[in-house]
Amino acid sequence: MKYEVLFFDADDTLFDFKKSENFALDKLMSSIDTDLEKSYCIEIYKEINNNIWKEFEQNLISSDELKIERFKRFADKINLSQDPKILSNMYVNFLAEASFIYKETEELLSYLYKKYKIVIITNGLTSVQNKRIKKSIIKDYFDAVIISDEIKIAKPDPKIFDYALNVINHTNKESVLMIGDSLSSDVKGGVNAGIDTCWFNPNNKKNNSSLIPKYEISTLLELKNIL
Repeated sequence: MKYEVLFFDADDTLFDFKKSENFALDKLMSSIDTDLEKSYCIEIYKEINNNIWKEFEQNLISSDELKIERFKRFADKINLSQDPKILSNMYVNFLAEASFIYKETEELLSYLYKKYKIVIITNGLTSVQNKRIKKSIIKDYFDAVIISDEIKIAKPDPKIFDYALNVINHTNKESVLMIGDSLSSDVKGGVNAGIDTCWFNPNNKKNNSSLIPKYEISTLLELKNIL
């Protein structure tokens, strides 16, 4: 199959979100008055955040609600007196400053960008993703950046893929490949949209779902062998 368009997830695929998240949470917890261990608080937040993003993928909560609700749950869990809106704003500002990519990302994109149209499709917050992507060294490799919060459609909804195709004026889904780390949003979304998928699985997780990606890679540079 000759692909012409590559859809990439952003966080945990091209960008090292765990590093960015740890940076932002460290800054946040250093700004908060609490007797609890910073590492304990961070783990509590991550668990709450992971669960609420799953709710978001299932359309159980909107992106606007998510921004505040995760910090409301966090504050309730560890008995913080701070306003969840203030905590959210602080965290988002710290996260927007944290633009870290994986070691192989730039090498891969510099190889691909003259051969393919490259689009980021991310389930993220506009204020965070725009700044992080625009300040990154890979910002010029993308033909479009589609952010769920901006258009109010999120993976795995197939409409976000149709939206992206419309933005780049491309109609042939058979020549499109979606690459991402999430089975529940990237792979499921691509399958829902009738697009081939590549599961980026650097930790060699077992696929216990019914979703079958067309390809699976454990390093980004393996994508060269597929293309």
